[in-house]
Amino acid sequence: MGFLDSVIKDSGNEFASIVSDGVAAGDVTSFVDTGSYIFNAVVSGSLFGGIPSNKVTALAGESSTGKTFFALSVVRSFLNNNPNGGVIYFESESAISKDMIESRGIDSKRMVIFPVATIEEFRTQATRIVDKYMKEPKGERQPMMFVLDSLGMLSTSKEMQDIADDKQVRDMTKSQLIKGAFRVLTLKLGQANIPMIVTNHTYDVIGSYVPTKEMGGGSGLKYAASTIIYLSKSKEKEGTDLVGNIIKCEAKKSRLSKEGSKVATRLYFDERGLDQYYGLLELGEKYGVFKRVGNRIAIGGSNVYPKSILASPDKYFTEEVMAKLEEAAKTEFSYGN
Repeated sequence: MGFLDSVIKDSGNEFASIVSDGVAAGDVTSFVDTGSYIFNAVVSGSLFGGIPSNKVTALAGESSTGKTFFALSVVRSFLNNNPNGGVIYFESESAISKDMIESRGIDSKRMVIFPVATIEEFRTQATRIVDKYMKEPKGERQPMMFVLDSLGMLSTSKEMQDIADDKQVRDMTKSQLIKGAFRVLTLKLGQANIPMIVTNHTYDVIGSYVPTKEMGGGSGLKYAASTIIYLSKSKEKEGTDLVGNIIKCEAKKSRLSKEGSKVATRLYFDERGLDQYYGLLELGEKYGVFKRVGNRIAIGGSNVYPKSILASPDKYFTEEVMAKLEEAAKTEFSYGN
């Protein structure tokens, strides 16, 4: 046994390791497929990746951007891909209902809603759940995912007491409490290999020379999150019926893909959720996988309308085409390309 091995043994830290053997809580060894190839690429650099399975991912945007629906679509994909998995959903907006969950094709029997009102309540409950999860034998742990929806709506114990006492005083402790909560949770989630999605609000920065959006809650989530995606939307219609939103996604922070990358994906309001193939035609056209002929796309020896391609994706997005698109995605979104 070498000196470094003896240091690890004497430390009693079960997560300490020689780097060549892998870094517990640091290495990303698996991903949660979001259900959208293009969104997978913008957060991980690969169409077949997704959000990292042991990190915090933040989805930020203005009110009514679709953050909750977006998170629920990822929840559905996670549960579909992990038949024995479960989801812990911390909810602070009183916006989730059983009908909302089940109408989106989510297995409600494997999803637990934890209503939380304060940062302290969220921190305590989340920490206890992770600690309980880690006491399970490693081979018996079922895949688990956390969601906090939303950070911006969480109060503090002090603020609630001030309201009860009719004090008109601004609570200056909130950002510190958020920072403290994620200082505790981020490492624990990494060690437990539990992915977490946090939704948060954005606001316009007053006095900025150019229009700028900023995420609320101070710096705690900014430091803790491996990936921060800003969302904005435009409406998607089928005839006169509003069926969903086109969600524009910008990687404001990413440790796995190029920061500043922008894509658009389609989010349906029903059980379809995120459109798996939306955005691939634009990526393919940019890198020569497809060629536009007028208002059609040359693919498979014929010229086809984009809507027709997306309506029958299995017919056109063959294994060969997906391999070419994956190379394009790595060039477009991965570091070092």
